[in-house]
Amino acid sequence: MGQDLLVIDATSLGWGTRVKGFIACFAIGCLCSLLGSCLLWVPKKGLMLFAVFYTLGNIASIGSTLFLMGPMKQLKRMFEPTRLIATIVML
Repeated sequence: MGQDLLVIDATSLGWGTRVKGFIACFAIGCLCSLLGSCLLWVPKKGLMLFAVFYTLGNIASIGSTLFLMGPMKQLKRMFEPTRLIATIVML
């Protein structure tokens, strides 16, 4: 049982680390989305580049909240009845 507590302590992040991870991941997401919007105007491959970078930006931005509340809590809250329609539309 003591070994289980060591694993939990080793894998949990402190609040400061969580906030830094959130900010970094969110900034990367915004940068990818902005880059995708700028690449939309590239001839011939612009639409494909936009789709790739904008999608990566959205995934990174949504994923940034995993740092704040953790993956399981995030999934539970996403599928609450009041948020279910928004989750389905986003997916």
